[in-house]
Amino acid sequence: MKPAIARSSITPRFSETPAIARRLLEERIARRLLAGVLTASLVPLFAILIYLVWQAAPMLSWGFLVESPRDGMRSGGLWPALLGTLYLVGAALAVATPVGILASVYLNEYARPGRFSRIVNLAVINLAGVPSIVHALFGLGAFVAFAGFGRSILAASLTLAVMSLPVIIASTTEALKSVPQSFREASWNLGATRWQTTRHIVLPNALPGIFTGIILMVSRTAGETAPVLFTGAVFYKSIAGGDLFAYNLLDQCMALSVHLFTVSTQVPNVPEALPYAIAVVLVATVLGVNALSIALRVYLRSRKNW
Repeated sequence: MKPAIARSSITPRFSETPAIARRLLEERIARRLLAGVLTASLVPLFAILIYLVWQAAPMLSWGFLVESPRDGMRSGGLWPALLGTLYLVGAALAVATPVGILASVYLNEYARPGRFSRIVNLAVINLAGVPSIVHALFGLGAFVAFAGFGRSILAASLTLAVMSLPVIIASTTEALKSVPQSFREASWNLGATRWQTTRHIVLPNALPGIFTGIILMVSRTAGETAPVLFTGAVFYKSIAGGDLFAYNLLDQCMALSVHLFTVSTQVPNVPEALPYAIAVVLVATVLGVNALSIALRVYLRSRKNW
């Protein structure tokens, strides 16, 4: 029998060179720096949320959510503002999502590279940088005055939809580009048309990325004040508490962002906890809608096989 070889005498085939050791050290340092930046970003966020909830705790209750304001908005709840925000965001989402997706599909799947495509992409980028007050004035002129919708939920939602189009178009474009070109070529080789390929192959695989843009849109539109203040929001509107169908599209409505501004700056002698409670409900509404979108995005992403 061959004598046993001591473990310590075995020389490893591959050893760590100084260059590899230096790269691994740089990787560990970079990872820790990024973790520190993430922590530094999250700590203030959670601190603000905890502070808001702590200050709002005396006002938070089920009645606060489903009742209308009373006593000059110094007591009661915020149901008209909460429902109005849901109407505004929902209607804006219903308009901006199909328009933005179809525009992106055309630019990415149909339009040939050229001057027209460059002009449209430049217009989308510029539209994303326009301040919200400018969108508010545009909505006031285009939808309230010119289109004849008046100050209404419809006019405010269309204004928010115009604001949201760049986000939807940009995120959808990136999602479509992430789908491998080989998927399209395989579909075309099997005889499918360009539209059939886009509808059945490209869009289903791009849905997780598209939902990213929708999440960003909801977060932005729910907190906007100037566009809805100019086009459809009112200081006060009494509706039946808990009634989900109290508004129609041509009605004016209250909104959480405008209500928070009004209570904080225009109404004297309000309870100290009231503005904080409105802010907590606004943040919770945005987080709730985002959570549903994220859950759907994760589900769709889990079904991918590539």
